[in-house]
Amino acid sequence: MFTLKRISFLKYRKFYYIIFSSIIIFGLAVGFIRGFNYGIDFTGGTMLQLEMGRKVSVSEIDKVLKTNGIEADIVHAGENNSQVIIRTVQALDTAAREELLSDFYTEFNLSEDSVMSIEQFGPSVGDMLKKNAVKAVIIASIGMLIYIIFRFEWKFGLAAIITVVHDVLFLIAFYGFFGISINNPFIAAVLTLVGYSINDTIVIFDRIRENLNIMKKNKLEELVDTSINQTLVRSLITSVTTIVAIIPLFILGGEVIRQFTLPLIIGIAAGAASSICIASPIYYQLCQITGGPKYKGKKSKKAKIKIKE
Repeated sequence: MFTLKRISFLKYRKFYYIIFSSIIIFGLAVGFIRGFNYGIDFTGGTMLQLEMGRKVSVSEIDKVLKTNGIEADIVHAGENNSQVIIRTVQALDTAAREELLSDFYTEFNLSEDSVMSIEQFGPSVGDMLKKNAVKAVIIASIGMLIYIIFRFEWKFGLAAIITVVHDVLFLIAFYGFFGISINNPFIAAVLTLVGYSINDTIVIFDRIRENLNIMKKNKLEELVDTSINQTLVRSLITSVTTIVAIIPLFILGGEVIRQFTLPLIIGIAAGAASSICIASPIYYQLCQITGGPKYKGKKSKKAKIKIKE
């Protein structure tokens, strides 16, 4: 077994706050000023599904789209990937659709029978998705807060929820800064991240709670740092292992899979960092403000019963 040098995380907590806050504020500012890159699921637009008769590369499809001044997401479908699904972020009227399809007929030797479906999406659907996503995150956060308060105490719960909000904002800031398209898979990834992000945080909090009943003579700062260090390797290995498992899906998967796996990779990495550098320091500061942790100073027998329960 190898041992890591003990790291004093609480000593540099203000530095962590500044770094993470700056990244989030800067990313969100760029996103709001430039505008987030919402896909068809949020902006509305047109979807065309064509049977090409063979697998046609994305670059060939994109060439025809650019000739018509259209930007779109292109996904292969069907047996042998002979079908293409084109999702534009702007709604195409009848004339624009006919002109585009005419170019496809000419370029790829197709006919009207090659058109499998054409659908129009309004922006109202996207607005509903945004609202439902926010509601889902809020409901999940409230549920986790209630559980953590019941299982631990309110300071642990508040620190955990602040950390989850941080992770979600970090992910949104990342997408806003780099202008990555936001679609349904992104929402699914965010909801997955909300559940996953709390995992490492709970592991550390559970160790803090145990140590509160064991290290009664230690200062709270030392106790929290010790707890983080005791779970550090486990937290990092869990996150790294998960990311390593997702990377092949990102590289080898299709466009839709990438839209789901990319936010997971970024979110898991941010969640691992925040559970170590944000969650525990916030809990420590809440204890400083409110006069100490709930479990500090209890008699050992009662503490042991509490742990067993």
